[in-house]
Amino acid sequence: MPQNRRAWPDRHNLSETESLGICYSRWESIELTRRTYHLFISHSWRHGRQYSQLKRLLDRSDLRYRDYSVPRHDPIQGVRSARKLRDAIRNQMQRASVVLILAGIYASRSEWIEIEINLAESSFSSRKPIIAIEPRGSKRTSVPVKQVADRVVRWSTKSIVGAIRDLA
Repeated sequence: MPQNRRAWPDRHNLSETESLGICYSRWESIELTRRTYHLFISHSWRHGRQYSQLKRLLDRSDLRYRDYSVPRHDPIQGVRSARKLRDAIRNQMQRASVVLILAGIYASRSEWIEIEINLAESSFSSRKPIIAIEPRGSKRTSVPVKQVADRVVRWSTKSIVGAIRDLA
């Protein structure tokens, strides 16, 4: 390389420190989009359509994620007692860094969503952040879920993905 050429292009007449700062900021944003987020999506199979819609929304975003919730095609098999089911859900949730709860009005009456909230809040060495998602078009939502949530978001890709990135 000729002596008068720089190893790092200085295309905007910035000092080397400023150039490196810009490069670092770009790298940092690239790393944010490449990170894989570990999610537990609390849901009821009676309201499985909302879960499927949320999965499609996340799949269409630039968020890389892994869903540790219990899918319909692979339910927890052989669990005959509430305690064993609770333990199985805890094992799934353990790998997640954030819990998403669809905050439809049915969530206020769901014993299992209450159990999942309790697990997220107190069953691990550190509390798992909770994101309450207000379902699309819902006029009424679950007050108890929103009260325990670290963040309440509307049904939009930007707000849901932003909350995951902020809290996970």
